[in-house]
Amino acid sequence: MGLVGRNMAVLLGGAAMTVLLATQAGWAQDAEQTDQTVVVDGESAAAAGQEQATQQAAPPMAGATQLDRITIVSRTGETAIEQMASVSHVDQEQLERRMSTTVGDTFFGVPGVSVQTGSQRLKSSINIRGLQDAGRVTVLVDGARQDLQITGHQAQSMLFVDPDLMQQVDVIRGPVANTYGSGAIGGVVVFETKDAGDFLRDDETWAASNTLRYETNGSGWTNSTTGAYRFSEAADIIANIVWRDYGEYKDGNGNRVPDTDFEALGGLAKATFRPNDNSELKLGWVGADDSWSSQGTAPYFIGYDYQTKQNTFTGRYNVTDDDQKWLDLHINTSFNQIDYSKTRHSNGLETTYDLETYGLDLWNTSRFDTGAASHEVTYGGDYLLDDALNTTSTGGVDFYNPSGKRQVWGAYIQDKVIYEWLEVIGGLRYDSYRLTGQDLENTGDRLSPRITVGVSPFTNESLSGLQFYGTYAEGYRSPTISEALISGIHPAPATFEFLPNPNLKPETAKTWEFGINYKADGLINGDDSLRVKAAYFHNDVDDYIDFTEVTCPNPFGCQQTVNFANAKLEGFELESIYDAGWGFVGLSASTITGYQVSYEGVRSDLSTIPSAQVTAQLGLRFLENRLLVGSEVQYNAAPKGNVYATDYTLVNAFAQYNVNDNLKVDFRADNIFDVAYVNPLSDTTSGPLYEPGVTLKLGATMRFGG
Repeated sequence: MGLVGRNMAVLLGGAAMTVLLATQAGWAQDAEQTDQTVVVDGESAAAAGQEQATQQAAPPMAGATQLDRITIVSRTGETAIEQMASVSHVDQEQLERRMSTTVGDTFFGVPGVSVQTGSQRLKSSINIRGLQDAGRVTVLVDGARQDLQITGHQAQSMLFVDPDLMQQVDVIRGPVANTYGSGAIGGVVVFETKDAGDFLRDDETWAASNTLRYETNGSGWTNSTTGAYRFSEAADIIANIVWRDYGEYKDGNGNRVPDTDFEALGGLAKATFRPNDNSELKLGWVGADDSWSSQGTAPYFIGYDYQTKQNTFTGRYNVTDDDQKWLDLHINTSFNQIDYSKTRHSNGLETTYDLETYGLDLWNTSRFDTGAASHEVTYGGDYLLDDALNTTSTGGVDFYNPSGKRQVWGAYIQDKVIYEWLEVIGGLRYDSYRLTGQDLENTGDRLSPRITVGVSPFTNESLSGLQFYGTYAEGYRSPTISEALISGIHPAPATFEFLPNPNLKPETAKTWEFGINYKADGLINGDDSLRVKAAYFHNDVDDYIDFTEVTCPNPFGCQQTVNFANAKLEGFELESIYDAGWGFVGLSASTITGYQVSYEGVRSDLSTIPSAQVTAQLGLRFLENRLLVGSEVQYNAAPKGNVYATDYTLVNAFAQYNVNDNLKVDFRADNIFDVAYVNPLSDTTSGPLYEPGVTLKLGATMRFGG
């Protein structure tokens, strides 16, 4: 596919950029707009969401603070700051500012969230609060589950999603998101792709845009083309195609890191129909066609060519009637097919992993009052089928990633009660699963409760937006096909044996969380705002599943996935943003510790604990909000027990300039001081894997419409 618009003129003007401390922030509005869009109570949430969709003519840096945006993870129309849970929102303006190359770039500075990639950068595994892989973090793209997992080194839970296709990303940390299906004991990440209603301006019938971007480290090119058409107020459609071509990057030591090059092609198409004022139907497709190669490591250098083809189809229907408060019905269906293959260089042997995931998710929210108390009762159910099949060109199978089926279904009910200064959420979820493969079967079921109590005890103006809450929630995760059925001999030189364990018990997470939400407007002047979310959590995961050495006849030893007595994780998270119209500043932070304990009482460190982080950002707006300049500073403290990770500090800078309503220029500098650092989540079997050194990114977006 050829590059489109390579000859586009790119000018940054004479903007000076200074490295400044700052925070995890979204764009806040200018002085004339802040009071109109900042959501300060539940009643204004819906109005803010509608107004957000009509402000497309404004510069990107003039959007509402991200904590005030209605999140997809709220099934009752709440913003992040209103939810009594650890919730973060990454909007489209933030995505554009980060100029993300991979999924990992998307979550820069989001507290409690890390991403494992490795040298094969297109493979991403999301870590929340020290938990990852095997479905512990539920990942949804337009409501479709992303469940591919390949047992091996580097990232195992594989997420192939191009950041340029996304409109927003929402994260909820911990097992409180029990309305989003079984298994999310770490949390939920919801990707929402671009929508024609947000892309098109009010006076437009059609519009198209093209973004061209270049990165210095790895000589990477990105081209993204989007087009949308509005047939009428009742129907519209949008399509987007993204192509990336990247070479091997250099780390902070100046060394080229092998196997980090890739080529990726992604796309989406989404049609929206509104049969009447109360209902909406969205039909969507998201696809990927990615490829990369690996030469392997010394002394064996076993190289492979990799190919991924993915097609995700979704259908989502919603009917809501303001006159019928018992009715807010959602029906989501999805089908996700991934064909992942690797071909060995030495003999041409091809192994293909096919995963088909079928999903159904339906729920309704009924609203009513009992005396002075208001209720939002949400009830529903979901069904999931993972059908995995692996084959080789010689007719064999990959014993490390066996074929099989997993069925998971559940139902839940949740009541949110608000009485003046008191808010209570009580919920109960039932889960059941059935795992089959290789003539083996594993089943189980469980009830998981949740109770959250929040108080807003102050009535004076400066403290009225302060809320304290406490939560106890349980989550339930069934074993995966590969966890239960993995078998075979590990390749030389470590020729130990993997043993299957069809009797694995599910994991049960029991989490306590205590948090604070604070929102205030007009602190210093009439149009500034402050938003703060902070939380402490403690998570006990009973029957935690992990590999361990077991006794067997093989002289080289055996390993097996077994249940540990439990894993314990605890930590603290902070997310804050102060916006004064002319600029924003804030802070985010997270720290996580954790270990696992065997049934024999042996304690060991968890390998999935990420670095503790403190991230600051600052942005300054000029030229009537058409120019934004700013920087990010992030300090990372290495987790205990990781022999390769060290403490390090990253300094980034960014700029956005809206030349006019149809031309935007972006610039970003990552790792300005060329720091050599290692992601503690990366596979270190062959030694430390260093992340990219200094990287400059330059991009321009041209837009047309009529």
